[in-house]
Amino acid sequence: MSAGWFRRRFLPGVAGGPLPAPRSPRPRASPVPYRRPRFLRGSGSCPGTPDAPRRPDARPVRCPARGRTLPWNAGYAEIINAEKSEFNEDQAACGKLCIRRCEFGPEEDQEWLTLCPEEFLTGHYWALFDGHGGPAAAILAANTLHSCLRRQLEAIGEGMVATQPPMHLSGCCVCPSDPQFVEEKGIRTEDLVIGALESAFQECDEVIGRELEAAGQVGGCTALVAVSLKGKLYVANAGDSRAILVRRDEVRPLSSEFTPESERQRIQQLAFVYPELLADEFTRLEFPRRLKGDDLGQKVLFRDHYMSGWSYKCVEKSDLKYPLIHGQGRQVTVLDLDQLELQEEDVVVMATDGLWDVLSNEQVARLVRSFLPGNREDPHRFSELAQMLIHSTQGKDGNPTEEGQVSYDDVSVFVIPLYSQSQGSSGH
Repeated sequence: MSAGWFRRRFLPGVAGGPLPAPRSPRPRASPVPYRRPRFLRGSGSCPGTPDAPRRPDARPVRCPARGRTLPWNAGYAEIINAEKSEFNEDQAACGKLCIRRCEFGPEEDQEWLTLCPEEFLTGHYWALFDGHGGPAAAILAANTLHSCLRRQLEAIGEGMVATQPPMHLSGCCVCPSDPQFVEEKGIRTEDLVIGALESAFQECDEVIGRELEAAGQVGGCTALVAVSLKGKLYVANAGDSRAILVRRDEVRPLSSEFTPESERQRIQQLAFVYPELLADEFTRLEFPRRLKGDDLGQKVLFRDHYMSGWSYKCVEKSDLKYPLIHGQGRQVTVLDLDQLELQEEDVVVMATDGLWDVLSNEQVARLVRSFLPGNREDPHRFSELAQMLIHSTQGKDGNPTEEGQVSYDDVSVFVIPLYSQSQGSSGH
């Protein structure tokens, strides 16, 4: 996200080489106080104080306190870098998403939405952020992204529960063939969630940019997010963190490094940066069909340059211009839990690049498969597994990585168990 979206890893793992020299700390007017994730309280961490630099053989691995349960009984562990910086630049967040219903007001006032107080849908959320240029952007993202996502999901709530997303969120029928236009575009309910995730990333990035600029700072962070909603797990990524699905006979990548994935998005972004190229005759936004005058004021399906999913916007006069593009793309991975026939040891592993610098997908899968079957009775086994994965990057306990590398970077790991969760993630 922000400047860190396209920045590669800070410190590659080095085999047998000397430790990097510690950098002199510079005083900063941080827009947010330094802290560790809230769910680590009681684990021995000290919120608000720097993590003391330590040798690689002395760095503690931290995980949630034994009495603290994360969503789906997920496991978590983290370790600070080997004197790369005074602070751990990774951040993590997780919790329950409570999405309320937005309803239209009276017919003559349809552009206004009313937010009802009762819960409409529920889901869960896990996120990792790897800061670049300091921890500030990662902390801001951990504090902000889930709120951005909840707002984006509440804005499309009625569309998410429809059999097929309607062209107009209010149910208005301007063109009798609207359902066919939506069907021809292949727009599904999950595309609305994808669009909400992408819009939340964009909104959060703008918040981070404003906060850092106001504080006179630069920097950014990567973002890796998993969201469970209505029986599906959505994994969105911006940067070089990674998520994989590990099953008994399968390892499936659930994320890839963030890059524009289609000509549609490249052209839309070019039009966004250089609007003069549109000559005031075209709109860079994409709609399922060419809009008409009767669509003015209605909330209709659309997508912009940063989206492969879809959302809704209120049609303005400028949207009636000739559309610049057509096309379909994907940047968010969707896992349909109801179709997986889940087994007890099926998990999703999410981690920052400090893990993946020295462990491959297959190596992580082998460690998962060797650990879980023998620890089925341990209620804390998923955090124990996360700790074991981190220890495997440190050359400890006579278990160095096959390449003999040690990760000197920050490492943060979520292990999310999927077994028996498909019904629990369906919401109301």
